Amino acid sequence: MNDSALVARALGGELDAFALLVEHHRESVFRLAARLVGPDEASDVTQDAFLRAFHKLSTFRGESSFRAWLMRIAHNAALNALAHRRPVPVGEPPEPDPAESRGTATSSAPAAHLEASERRERLTLKLGALPPAHRSVLVLRDLEGLSYEEIAQITDAPLGTVKGRLHRARQELIELLRNNTYDWELPR
Repeated sequence: MNDSALVARALGGELDAFALLVEHHRESVFRLAARLVGPDEASDVTQDAFLRAFHKLSTFRGESSFRAWLMRIAHNAALNALAHRRPVPVGEPPEPDPAESRGTATSSAPAAHLEASERRERLTLKLGALPPAHRSVLVLRDLEGLSYEEIAQITDAPLGTVKGRLHRARQELIELLRNNTYDWELPR
């Protein structure tokens, strides 16, 4: 069943229809939240976004896709969480994940798995160093694959601003990664 039909059913009082919308979009919302606020707060932001969406479902006009509307709510929830957070210094290492230290990986090459895991952690730190507006457009476009128009709706910014922010975000991320060429092997 498509999102429009589920929204109509949810507006008619069917909670199961909204539960299906949650199930269908949970991973996208969580990924967006995790990339904007980090994995530790992503569950809270995801829950907050769906709660807000449920309470504001009657305001959904269908001018854009339900996914774009929901991602805008998730984006705003993530920015609110960032605004209420104490800043963390960029060079501070993340706390180790207990699940990874228990050796849950079954890779035949533990060193390769560890290296890939460390690269993901460093990339997450580098993404966190970008200004929230730049991080948002980068995550929405390059990681979530949304169109420029959808990103403009989600971030409530003109299309030209979205394109400019994305260009600057990519340049900033490349520069941050170049500062550690050993890890990323980027040309200077």
